Amino acid sequence: MTDTWKAARMDAALVVPYWKVIAFTLLLPVAFVAINRSLLTGVSFAMCFVAMTTGYPFSVAEKSHMERLYGILPVRRRSLVAGRYLLVLGLGAAALAVSLVLHPLVLRALGEPVSAADIGRAAAGGALLYTLYTVFQLPGYYRYGAIKGRVFLYIPVAGFLATLLVFPRVPGLAAELAGRAPAALAGLVLAVAVGLYALSVWVSVRIVTRKEL
Repeated sequence: MTDTWKAARMDAALVVPYWKVIAFTLLLPVAFVAINRSLLTGVSFAMCFVAMTTGYPFSVAEKSHMERLYGILPVRRRSLVAGRYLLVLGLGAAALAVSLVLHPLVLRALGEPVSAADIGRAAAGGALLYTLYTVFQLPGYYRYGAIKGRVFLYIPVAGFLATLLVFPRVPGLAAELAGRAPAALAGLVLAVAVGLYALSVWVSVRIVTRKEL
């Protein structure tokens, strides 16, 4: 776990020049919430934007030819991969936390009621969408690189556009779970996220290992 944490810190250092851009992606959805007046859509928009920044570590490492450095580090590739996933999870958690604080404040300032069920549903939806975006993006970047795999950058955009069409037609099951059984909804999202990330990490490790052969 120590090596994984160190790898995450190293990747965080790689994206220091992009921190202002990442911070901007957390604030831009606030304007979207003010216009759209929907917490769920606003949080989804925020997670979409942040998911588009997951290629930054790959891009910097590729442009700086850091494969040689990774090859001589006394750290297993599995730890390097896990560290990058840890960084991505940290970015997602930060984006979700900021959104769940700022967006309800904006809506309430505009006179829109925001209930605990709304916040729970937005948290679950945002976490699930971010998971679905990144579990496909990261193996794609490991397989093709940041430049050749730039198509994976647009997965969140496609996903967000899809949610705009799907969310209004989704039955009230999520709303009911968020209101009556928030623990069940949180547990369901957590179980799905853990399963998908475990599979994604396994695929990424296999991709990196085969590249070394």
